[in-house]
Amino acid sequence: MATLLGHTLGTPGLTPLAALDLFAESGLDGAELIWQDGYLGGIPESDDGRMVAEIKVRAGELGLLIGCLTPYVTQLNSLDETIRQREINRLERAILTAAALGSPRIRVYGGTLLGDEPAADVPRLWARLVVSLRRLGPIALDHGVVLCIENHFGTMTVSAADTLALVEEVDSPGVGILYDQANLAFTHREPYDEAIRLQAPWIRHVHVKDLEFIHPDKTLKTNQVASIDKSERIHASRVIGDGILDWKAIVEALRAVGYDGCYSLEYEYRWNPEDLPEPEVGFPESARRLRACFEEAPSGAPDGTGPATAVRASRSR
Repeated sequence: MATLLGHTLGTPGLTPLAALDLFAESGLDGAELIWQDGYLGGIPESDDGRMVAEIKVRAGELGLLIGCLTPYVTQLNSLDETIRQREINRLERAILTAAALGSPRIRVYGGTLLGDEPAADVPRLWARLVVSLRRLGPIALDHGVVLCIENHFGTMTVSAADTLALVEEVDSPGVGILYDQANLAFTHREPYDEAIRLQAPWIRHVHVKDLEFIHPDKTLKTNQVASIDKSERIHASRVIGDGILDWKAIVEALRAVGYDGCYSLEYEYRWNPEDLPEPEVGFPESARRLRACFEEAPSGAPDGTGPATAVRASRSR
């Protein structure tokens, strides 16, 4: 049976300890924990180790694993060497935190690329990102951690193809891919079958969420990496099964290429509470629906007759 995690992006009103209680009550197997100052649902970067120790004890009592740590380090590719070194140092601290928690994975952004950079700077930004990850990959590996580069807007790894190119160039067993089909969908990148085929050897973590388009013909433009300003949104968050992504097909394709890692419910209640039921409702229902995908999806290679894009027609509302 697959390992399902709750993500504390979905619990902005709960401490990490309370989020663990909710995840256990929701029938989940573990947690993906945010590592960020100033967020109630996260572990502060400034934690002196006491919260980490409390979380580890509570997780053990509940029988939950800590599957991933999620920092908000965005400038590993900065051309300002002071900023780049600062970001490397932050990720080194995140690696130590993940190791203390027993988490085998860390979510990592593929630098920052917002689209307004001078064209001549883009290769330099890419080169800085590669250098940073080549330094961090062995450190992570020494601590039993893999850095998982996410398919994510506002970065140098928006598409599956770009994410693959990055991890292949870095070429470190301490650096893999975090596959996020929802992010690929609303940025109009690869459909699930192509994204999984390209990234399969490197996929180490999977984010699960759903969406509907508000403006399906528009291209996302954003001035930040972590979240999207309300005025720039082209899609709405949905509980899985209520949006356009066919998670049964995606699960089947992942199983067919041998992926047996965690599936993290990235319930976007922190960013879009107006779109979603409260976490106490959304997490157990999301867990139930995702479990059903595994029960229904056959193992083995797809026969090629399924949906080509893992997208269904949006439901009318």
